[in-house]
Amino acid sequence: MIKLRKYAAIDIGSNAMRLLIVNIVEQEGKETQFNKSSLVRVPIRLGQDAFTVGEISPENIERMCDAMKAFNLLMKVHKVQSYKAFATSAMREAYNGNEVVEIIKEKADINIEIIDGKKEAAIIASTDLYHLLNTDQTYLFVDVGGGSTEFTLFSNGKIVNSRSFKAGTVRLLNDMVHDVVWEEIEKWIRAITVDFEEVTLIGSGGNINKLFKMSGKMQEKPLSYIYINSQYSFLNSLTYEQRISELGLNPDRADVIIPAVRIYLNAMKWSGARQIYVPKIGLSDGIVKSMYYDKI
Repeated sequence: MIKLRKYAAIDIGSNAMRLLIVNIVEQEGKETQFNKSSLVRVPIRLGQDAFTVGEISPENIERMCDAMKAFNLLMKVHKVQSYKAFATSAMREAYNGNEVVEIIKEKADINIEIIDGKKEAAIIASTDLYHLLNTDQTYLFVDVGGGSTEFTLFSNGKIVNSRSFKAGTVRLLNDMVHDVVWEEIEKWIRAITVDFEEVTLIGSGGNINKLFKMSGKMQEKPLSYIYINSQYSFLNSLTYEQRISELGLNPDRADVIIPAVRIYLNAMKWSGARQIYVPKIGLSDGIVKSMYYDKI
């Protein structure tokens, strides 16, 4: 006898908004299954507003409302029993972020919570991440977003240290990550990894997922530093238009993928990691898991 539940997660990021709907299958004597039923991504680049002028524009507020109305209808059609909607870096920094939350509640009947970087990292870590960790190894988990990057060091299956930096793809595109931020990240990564003989990266985020898909590798196989570096050079050799027409990248992916790969490359260089695993997990997966296990 099985028991089915249907949960949804809404992730309002700096580069895009996502609705993830998951079928949760419970069966006595077996591990609970989390099967993705639907994933909808809407490319509303809130970070372009928040990081440059400090507020979400009226046009993007309207687009957000339309998207949230659509998300609400999709959840009804799918008969979703419970959902959570979390907003990250862009909404955190926009001075009208709380006002936007109220507008969306009124117009789309969606409750949104704006979360800080620490909570964001903790939610992502509550995914299947622990199943991927060999307890005798050390991993640096790197989640690159549009507004910030979350770093978490795991050793012996436990969190050693974590930190969020304001170095995301949309900020980098707008030349808003100064040298001092890169220096802080380098100093922090070198300091927390110095006592560990070997560190392996785990990458999270839409850009590294896309790069991994382009590699054609099996899911459990890692990408090497050499491969990531060569792809970085290759992507830089193409124009924005070529990345769309020749590689088939979405317009909102074709520009941010380069600064994202730069962050992963630097993290590998500064930690001494030679490989990066890409388990295809993110905030929306973590939201569903955290809801199910009553962690949020």
